[in-house]
Amino acid sequence: MGDADPVLLLATTDEASRDVVGSELRRRYGGDYEVVVCADHGHARAVLEGLRRWGRQVALVIACYGPGDRHGLDFLRRVHSSHPSAKRAVVGIWGDFASTADVFGAVAHGHAELVLLRPERRRDEEFHGAVTDTLDDWHLAQGIGFEAVRMIGEQRDERTHALRDQFGRNHIPVGFHQVGTESANRLLAGLGLHDPDLPVLQLAFTTPPTTLVAPSDLEIADAFGLTRPPSADRVYDVVVVGAGPSGLSAAVYASSEGLSTMVVEQSAVGGQAGTSSLIRNYPGFSRGISGEKLAWRSFQQAWSFGTEYSFLRQVQGLGTDGDLRTVELSDGSLMRARSVVIATGVDYRRLDVPVLESLVGRGVFYGAAVSEAPSMAGTEVYVVGGGNSAGQAALHLARYARKVTLLVRGPSLAASMSDYLIAQLEATRNVTIRYRTAVLGGREEDGCLAGLTLGNPRGRSREQVPAGGLFVLIGSVPRTSWLPAEIARDQAGFILTGQDGRLPLETSMAGVFAVGDVRSGSIKRVATAVGDGATVIALLHGYLANHPVPTP
Repeated sequence: MGDADPVLLLATTDEASRDVVGSELRRRYGGDYEVVVCADHGHARAVLEGLRRWGRQVALVIACYGPGDRHGLDFLRRVHSSHPSAKRAVVGIWGDFASTADVFGAVAHGHAELVLLRPERRRDEEFHGAVTDTLDDWHLAQGIGFEAVRMIGEQRDERTHALRDQFGRNHIPVGFHQVGTESANRLLAGLGLHDPDLPVLQLAFTTPPTTLVAPSDLEIADAFGLTRPPSADRVYDVVVVGAGPSGLSAAVYASSEGLSTMVVEQSAVGGQAGTSSLIRNYPGFSRGISGEKLAWRSFQQAWSFGTEYSFLRQVQGLGTDGDLRTVELSDGSLMRARSVVIATGVDYRRLDVPVLESLVGRGVFYGAAVSEAPSMAGTEVYVVGGGNSAGQAALHLARYARKVTLLVRGPSLAASMSDYLIAQLEATRNVTIRYRTAVLGGREEDGCLAGLTLGNPRGRSREQVPAGGLFVLIGSVPRTSWLPAEIARDQAGFILTGQDGRLPLETSMAGVFAVGDVRSGSIKRVATAVGDGATVIALLHGYLANHPVPTP
């Protein structure tokens, strides 16, 4: 059944809504999806159960809620158990304001991801735009698409995991083939490889296809041909180090205002925010938006204004050359700029449990809930953390895992997590929250995570539990180890800005600015990081006006 079209299912007892919405779905999506319309919720549940048994994919389930159907929200709530990866939408009727509280309450509790208004005319593009965005999110989560890159490797291998995560977050369609399977053996034979080092990459979009065996990041970047070192005499107005929300925002504003701009990113666009499955409190996105999609749109926006990028290269040094700033890259090249914006963000803090550190990529993951969630199907998964990122990860994993347990060291989530996420976690049947609980140890089996030791952070009580996956999203460790001593930092390593008469957001080195989570005192929210990126360019104009381009 793998080649069968995904299903869009509409269920409602409201005849008028069923006719209108069903007609719109068939006309617009009938060529690519199987559209199923049910007049009874019990019948719809039976259809969904049959689809589950047959292994059919359900992309979107739509119900209605209004005077003609008061059971649609309850129906959507029950859908999760049979098709946890399916998106759920509720259709309301324009003018039925009495139903608004119930509808948005259902969304707040995670029973639906999407609210639609019933089309009142043909070619209602607002309705279809919302549906199309939702289907796009579903396809991205399933990893469906052509294989621009074919990867052969071990499912539970740290390097393979890192590359799959990088490719996915950079919107590079990758097909993964587990070593030892028929498809992997066929690909290796076609490449003339026998027992090669893993992973093996085949870039199917090049002519002829390029084969890379256990490549480094630099080898991958060169093979893609996306980045070329700038000429030795090139001087940028600004080099942005890091392509998270603050760095991308700075690039958008800088390049749109005529500044020559280079962005250097060692991994993937989006930073930590790029790993968030759904950001629902970012202004302007009432339906929410994935961190990956928000980052990708910002990347394209800056690119369209003329921003240049250098990917998969680390910045190893920052210095001066007269009135210019120099940025040294891991490939040995040197960039020169009139100013530098540091937007390197933070890493998740490590658990400091040795046996678990040896299992990173083989059941233990720092972030990466979006890329690894499908591989957790049917398993028992644990998430460590009390912030929004941890809550979003737990909800996303709950679509695939049999059970998800969120481990929180403190007595409450109220001070660290948004209320809407807490409500969704508490309303999701296969999610459990354990307070005052920490991971104290772990157990491996066949080289992969098999179990955890849990206990009170301050007590001696211990409990052994089976675990198929552990996702750690705790704390913030700034990425500042590469900086010279001239850049002042606080005791935790975050960059100090605006001191000793400097411009706001300017570091202790003239012409070098810091934005986003890497900055001391920053508020760890996507919106404030984007605000930093916009603000720093306004400040840069003043700095650059006082420091004109040096005469060659």
